[in-house]
Amino acid sequence: MTPEIKTLHLHPDDNVLIALTDLKKDEWINHESETIKILTPVPAKHKVSLIDATSGDVFRMYGVVIGKATKNIARGEVLTTSNIRHDTVPYTVRKSNYQWKKPDTSKWTNRTFNGYHRGDGQVGTRNFWLVVPLVFCENRNIEYIREAFAKKLGYARPNKYETLVDDLIDHYKKDVSRNSNASSETSSKRIFENLDGMKFLTHTGGCGGTKEDSDNLCNLIAGYIHNPNVAGATILSLGCQHAQIDVLKESLKKKNKNFDKPVLFFEQQKFPSEEQLLTEAITKTFNELILANAITRKPAPLSALTVGLKCGGSDGFSGLTANPAMGYVSDLLVALGGKTILAEFPELCGVEQELIDRSVSVDIAEKFSTLMTEYNARAEAIGSGFSMNPSPGNIKDGLLTDAMKSAGAARKGGTAPVSDVLNYAEYTKASGLNLLCTPGNDVEATTGMAGSGATLIIFSTGLGTPTGNAICPVVKTATNTSLAKKLSYLIDFDHGDIIDKKKSISASGEELLDFIIQVANGDVLTKAEQLQQDDFIPWKKGVSL
Repeated sequence: MTPEIKTLHLHPDDNVLIALTDLKKDEWINHESETIKILTPVPAKHKVSLIDATSGDVFRMYGVVIGKATKNIARGEVLTTSNIRHDTVPYTVRKSNYQWKKPDTSKWTNRTFNGYHRGDGQVGTRNFWLVVPLVFCENRNIEYIREAFAKKLGYARPNKYETLVDDLIDHYKKDVSRNSNASSETSSKRIFENLDGMKFLTHTGGCGGTKEDSDNLCNLIAGYIHNPNVAGATILSLGCQHAQIDVLKESLKKKNKNFDKPVLFFEQQKFPSEEQLLTEAITKTFNELILANAITRKPAPLSALTVGLKCGGSDGFSGLTANPAMGYVSDLLVALGGKTILAEFPELCGVEQELIDRSVSVDIAEKFSTLMTEYNARAEAIGSGFSMNPSPGNIKDGLLTDAMKSAGAARKGGTAPVSDVLNYAEYTKASGLNLLCTPGNDVEATTGMAGSGATLIIFSTGLGTPTGNAICPVVKTATNTSLAKKLSYLIDFDHGDIIDKKKSISASGEELLDFIIQVANGDVLTKAEQLQQDDFIPWKKGVSL
């Protein structure tokens, strides 16, 4: 019988072992050609020192520095927040000659997905109509429109505008029946078969904060409208706020000078009554829904996908299973000519040099270095910093320092060269791996990725999170099988087989790519979509880790 593998040594330079199962005090474990006595209980996912360390000695994992001893630590002793602290090595921008070994993509070269082709060449995985305010003052009106449409169109909640939508539906059915000689009754609860839904966003911004925040909000909303998962949008404005309609229009032009999607603007202060505002907004929106419903799915190469890479509720297995499998998917898509987006800059702390050396130009490396430095400086200015990123759940499950967490989080980006670096709400242009400046906060990060053009997001979790996105399907992958079983209503895919060696990282990654193609086709709705977890939180450029 093959002996149970209880620990993992990731890199030749590492001086820690990762416990794959609970280790008891005084038990002996095998490491290479020697045995090590465990001096303290070590919970699964936590780390064991391979050295007799004194205060100030550094620890490495994944070949990078992930912390520094704050007291003497004996070989065989567990690492905890009481004996190590966050530490990294300085990084510098330098010219690099990074050579990437591409994965074999022959299996995927001729694969396609059925997506929505837009006039600018982008291809969406969903076909949504967006309804969003430019300022929080319009949130109540957004809710009125939501309640009027959602139930009647079969997208889910009675107000007086439901009768208006009833009338519009009746007219539409009669027109369809008259033009097609078909029954006016639909076979589905959905009125518009080719429209995947209407997405109603609300937020707390647009005015009362900094001009930078309102401009960033407009740029983010423009990214959502430009995203190929969106057919068009209805925009409500009060009129006097910082986030002006003209600012949004200018942001749209910057993303695409030939922007041609339908966008309806309604400014409340120009209407004599709220009822007239909402009646006109609902009527004109309905007419545009008819046109959006005419768009159908057609085959597209996998190179048309833009996939966001995110982790949240991470545990000590995240960097061993789900994240590297996600990284393999990223490498496959990049090799096929697609785009991937790695976000969460606070969770790239400690691996900056690797990403700098993988950048395709010094300018791109310099932009990454500058954004990282400025972001951390903002946090430190109010007594925080990237070192405070790990949550209580992260720490409990073995991610003790931000550098340790980041070393595993960066595996989501695979090994491909860094093609571009994007500031928050900046839209993706380059094929390949893109680094996007966002917080680690789950929803602020996924919101940012959708605003930068992600048409699908892969989201790994070791502890469980319901996070979704309004316009972008979020595929939730589990780092361990026990989580996948316990929270099956949240989890779409299980990478737990990697831990017990039943499956390789590449094999698990290929299965994940097969799954996301089904999601991109619309054949599978993610658990977040089924739960209507339409999260949307714009990042105000203050301190959020």
